[in-house]
Amino acid sequence: MHINYNYRSKSMVRSCALFLVGLCLSLLSWHSIADADRLKPFVLAERSTLAFDDAVVATRQKLATAPFEVVGDFSPYENAHVFVLTSAALQTAAQKSEYGQFGAIARVAVTQADEEVQIAFVNPNYIANAYRMKEELTDIRDALEATLGSAEDFGSKRGLKTKKLRKYHYTFGMEYFDDPYELGSFDSHALALEAVASGLANNTVGLTEVYRLDMGDATLFGVSMKGPREDDKYYDDAFQMSIVDFKELKSAAYLPYEILVLDDRVVAQHMRFRMAVHFPDLSMMGKHSFMTLMPSPKAIEQALKTVVSAD
Repeated sequence: MHINYNYRSKSMVRSCALFLVGLCLSLLSWHSIADADRLKPFVLAERSTLAFDDAVVATRQKLATAPFEVVGDFSPYENAHVFVLTSAALQTAAQKSEYGQFGAIARVAVTQADEEVQIAFVNPNYIANAYRMKEELTDIRDALEATLGSAEDFGSKRGLKTKKLRKYHYTFGMEYFDDPYELGSFDSHALALEAVASGLANNTVGLTEVYRLDMGDATLFGVSMKGPREDDKYYDDAFQMSIVDFKELKSAAYLPYEILVLDDRVVAQHMRFRMAVHFPDLSMMGKHSFMTLMPSPKAIEQALKTVVSAD
């Protein structure tokens, strides 16, 4: 019997090729499905050709027509401006879980980046999971996209799975979401509020109030931190961001830091959690790393405690 080896060889090559193509498509499909469950901390809304000041004005005008209330805004450093937003829906969602009040606001930043201006916001879906909230805040993201736009998510190469976000900590020994700084305890909510408001208005460590959001027995304060001396740089907003915000897409919407008055307690997210969850791809060592900011967690805690205990 005669066998056409040439034909048989070509047939085997074609079969192998089809198998490899199918395998590659299956792997791509698997990665797409796997990545669909991954979230990134920031959303780039727009790359603007406007001058920086004009972009700030334009963003303010857009937010004025959005279903949000602007509760505060500030410039943490040159060529960066941050708006802080809230809504009734966001506050309702935030109060359904322990420490969920930290998620009662949304943050939008306008940042000059070389020759362009970037408008970006913190991803509400990411925050909802990182802060262990009971709602995904998809409606909040949709409203921000409708108001500002949505070009791409960023802040992590692959993103984090929601399961990991809900129990996130950077590495062994570092704090979780429910390990906040304990800044003070008072005889009543009113006295705790008075201490924080007074401390932010009168202190020598360079901390000022950006916004105040009252939600019944919980009040959230946004805090600007500008260290007045070289020794204070480790809690200074501008210095911290000069270390961590070094990539092409800018993340000034990380700011401002928050203080939460919860009943008669005053707490704040631990920097080793808050910074890490917003910048999950930062390395442990090197110029742009957590090692460079090693003194910052203690410096931030001390500065916040000084404000809470200020006379």
